[in-house]
Amino acid sequence: MPDLELSREIELLSRLVEINSDANLKTGYVECADLIRKEVEAIGLKTETYDSAELSVDKKPRPNVVARLDVGADQNILIATHYDVVPAGSAWRHEPFKLTIEGNRAFGRGAADNKGAIVSVVGALRQLKTIEPRANVLFLASPEEEVGGELGLGYLVNHVKISGDAAIVVDSSPTVVSIGASGLLWGKIRVKGKQGHAAYPHIADNAVEKAIPLLREISKYAKIRERVRSKITAPPGSPHKHIWGRFALTMLSAGVKENVIPGECEARFDLRVCPDENYEAAKKHFTKYFAKVRSACKADATLEYTRKEPSNYFTDPRHPLVKRFCRAAREALGREIPIAGELGGNDGRYFARVGIPVVCFGPLREECRFHGIDEFVYLKDIELVSRTLVNLVRDWKTKQ
Repeated sequence: MPDLELSREIELLSRLVEINSDANLKTGYVECADLIRKEVEAIGLKTETYDSAELSVDKKPRPNVVARLDVGADQNILIATHYDVVPAGSAWRHEPFKLTIEGNRAFGRGAADNKGAIVSVVGALRQLKTIEPRANVLFLASPEEEVGGELGLGYLVNHVKISGDAAIVVDSSPTVVSIGASGLLWGKIRVKGKQGHAAYPHIADNAVEKAIPLLREISKYAKIRERVRSKITAPPGSPHKHIWGRFALTMLSAGVKENVIPGECEARFDLRVCPDENYEAAKKHFTKYFAKVRSACKADATLEYTRKEPSNYFTDPRHPLVKRFCRAAREALGREIPIAGELGGNDGRYFARVGIPVVCFGPLREECRFHGIDEFVYLKDIELVSRTLVNLVRDWKTKQ
């Protein structure tokens, strides 16, 4: 049976999981935002809702909830979460939109990513409302994180101009205090040939055959990227001590029918930029490599970047926020917790871009199968994250 002290959190998590807030379909956004707003208002917090629909193409609602715990302090801590989820997929052992408790695990789409985090924050706010914390808190619950965050947290930071003295993104692992994230550089390579009938290859020019030697050489860039090393420690279980550069060809498409020689072949790639690496320099280096390979292969090929906004960031591990958060986590966990960066990206970049120091923490352990089938969260981690946040805000000091 779950801990009775977590009964409120489990009830809220159950209601959140029942809402299919699919980031692709934009379903359930209003229902999720309303539920979160009512929950924090019941605690006694003031709320505001900011909808970014006017900036979207489809004009569907995208409500961002901001709840304020104002104790009259001179500093504000931003705590960010997201309520959108990825599609559930099929072959679940448990119903994806019905919370199922098995021992210390709660199963359901979004249980870990990121509705369990929302429940952790609400639990922390409930406790903080009964004491006298040393900082004000702005709790942010946004949509759209799973599709880039521009109309979610990005909207709050860039358009609403939400600001604070420090930020916590509750969308990470409880095994480390994350101080940075890798950046994304996506693009596509198009190889051109001449379309024709497969029975007459002598009067066509097969784009797939032209692409094979080019892409074979392009794939070797992964080894070049791997030699790029960050000063930021990699997460536990990584093959290298420090975060490293990564590159992968991820998509390939060509042709329209079996008997038609393709006139074009397109490959897409994912290049990961280290948290403390120069984003533009990484982009320039790959551009030069592509030009060299294209020339050597004598291929009629083009390179186009499809996602090229700098998204990597890091907070100096010596920053007072990092020290304070490590102390709060140590008190909650009963032992030291390591500092590391993330191999993926996260919404912390929006804070970092405007100069707000940020760390990431949360209930998303690697084994929790977030984005996968039978996603779950450990109930003990919901409690751990809550305790850590309470410790941080309760003991916050203006000066380190």
